[in-house]
Amino acid sequence: MSPTPVSFASPVAPASYAWEATSEEVASRYGLPLERVARFDLNTAPVAPGVVRRVLSGGRFETPASEYPPSDYRRLVAAAARRYGVDAAEILVGAGADEILDIVAKALLPPGGRAVIPGPTYAMYRVLSEQRGAAVSLVPRLAAAAGHALDVAAVRAAARDADLVWLCSPNNPTALPEPPGSIRDLLEGLAADAAASGRDAPPVVLDEAYAEFVGSSLVDLRSDHPGLVVVRTLSKAYGLAGIRVGFAIASRAMIARLAPYRPPGSVSVLSVDIARAALSDDALPGEAVGRIAAERERLAAGLAAAGWAVGPSVTNFLLVGLGSAGRAAAAADSLLRLGLVPRTFDRDHPLADHLRITVRAPADDDRLVAAARAFGRAGR
Repeated sequence: MSPTPVSFASPVAPASYAWEATSEEVASRYGLPLERVARFDLNTAPVAPGVVRRVLSGGRFETPASEYPPSDYRRLVAAAARRYGVDAAEILVGAGADEILDIVAKALLPPGGRAVIPGPTYAMYRVLSEQRGAAVSLVPRLAAAAGHALDVAAVRAAARDADLVWLCSPNNPTALPEPPGSIRDLLEGLAADAAASGRDAPPVVLDEAYAEFVGSSLVDLRSDHPGLVVVRTLSKAYGLAGIRVGFAIASRAMIARLAPYRPPGSVSVLSVDIARAALSDDALPGEAVGRIAAERERLAAGLAAAGWAVGPSVTNFLLVGLGSAGRAAAAADSLLRLGLVPRTFDRDHPLADHLRITVRAPADDDRLVAAARAFGRAGR
């Protein structure tokens, strides 16, 4: 049984991509009270951090809400530079990591060019590439037994005459980081290939949306690889997806290439103040990651006891195997009818037999585990 579709088509090409249905749409489609809808598909935090309440209760924003934010976001840039240990000139602000990715595609990927994407990975890399009129070379990742890691040799070969390479570590949706040294090896290999052919190495985007969950970053590689763009966000470990703040971190020369494509005021004055406060709170990400990791292990154990094959994860989500695409679709349908929204994959996707499950609050996670047990008892 296939679940009823719970998404709607994007108004822009490629038409095959669909944005997530809203909670209101899910409630209406399945005849549920809105408060019974729990999002296990968006990889967001179950609650916002206290820093939001502190900023809102202050009553005054550094820039009045009646005015546009400073076009250079200089105070936010300074806070991000301190947090990430880089120079302010190596930071570009965007409305979430997604706007940063869009800026990168516009600046670095020419129409008719070619992008390399190791998959499965975050779907927006392909969407943005195709929106630019670029060809996409999909390079399969290694098998699950190898942690779905990059096939470094294959990516290197595919990227020799490419215009852009998209990477993600820890990777979404496989929930694991790349093996130590693999991304460095890839960058060095691309540089060597470029030098041998007398051209520049292709720019490489490294999406580190989940970096706080592993407590490390490869941002220092920008010093030796000027084509590297590292992307960071406050949406995941910081629990601030709704304020839409993300950053590109790269060499000064690369930031200069990206900057002309940045809208002048896409991040609101309220978001700027909340983001600055969050970046200045040394304890916030570590405490959030600790809570999520503990709940992730509890949720994983519950789903495993229900008979679902739970893969290893260092992120705020789990990749769960159901054995076949049909069984995954049936499981998704049974969850949706209870207002529990999983991330599903198309039948032609390499993870069609899986669901991706966000770690939520304990009460919602308990609902999910109970639903998984009921699904197993029903023999589906």
